[in-house]
Amino acid sequence: MRFRRKPAREAEWAALKKQEDRFLLGAGKERQPVLNRQLERFVPDRLSSTLDLAFCKAFELVFEKGTGVIEKTYHKENREMAYKVNAYAVGLKESRKNLKAFSKNAKNSKAVNLLASGASGMGLGVLGIGLPDIPLFTGMILKAIYELALSYGFTYDTAGEQCFILRLIRTPLLSGEERIMADEGLNRMITGSVSLSPDQAFAGLDKKEEIRLTAEALSHELLYMKFLQGIPVAGVIGGMYDAVYMKKITDYAEMKYKRRFLERICR
Repeated sequence: MRFRRKPAREAEWAALKKQEDRFLLGAGKERQPVLNRQLERFVPDRLSSTLDLAFCKAFELVFEKGTGVIEKTYHKENREMAYKVNAYAVGLKESRKNLKAFSKNAKNSKAVNLLASGASGMGLGVLGIGLPDIPLFTGMILKAIYELALSYGFTYDTAGEQCFILRLIRTPLLSGEERIMADEGLNRMITGSVSLSPDQAFAGLDKKEEIRLTAEALSHELLYMKFLQGIPVAGVIGGMYDAVYMKKITDYAEMKYKRRFLERICR
């Protein structure tokens, strides 16, 4: 019996679906870290609202004034050129190797940003710097996602795209049915952005509300770690979690940009 080899696009879709299924399978399995429960009684009641506000301000600042600065750290033109080269190769020969080139670039940039996030969080933790780390951590998350977007040929500087990015950040921080529903919503947005246009598909989103919800999700997840990070030396443990959450967010973001890319080339 001869087995038919799947076309390159079909094989990439199948691999992506397995990855998405694993993500959704873990929706109800994540548990609160033991360390969080041990720290709970020490954390001031007002810290949660303080973190909410800090993340809101950080997103507003980076979106309004920080994008140009971030772009200088990874040379946007080089990223765009790399995408065009990969797209040209796929146009000449649509093989799995050529399709995987986009993911390879994305994974390389993701690994660099993960290392930088961990080093930064741990360094500031040694010094007992917790809350002041939030603008830096937020900027590093957005930098990593901007590079992922460029790797797959997408932009990030419109209000609609920024709302899409905020949902990419928020969804992997959710659990249970909330995560499943949020993921389904993003898939619908992706399909809409291909069949219509990103501006049309993302037109109904409220950027301020998306910032608020995403800030709350980050605040909820990082509450205890940012408290711990504010304690000199011991704070290195809290700082390590910058890398943990950076990985969780960027793994999900890359998965969704890949879906968006595959939907676009399959049309």
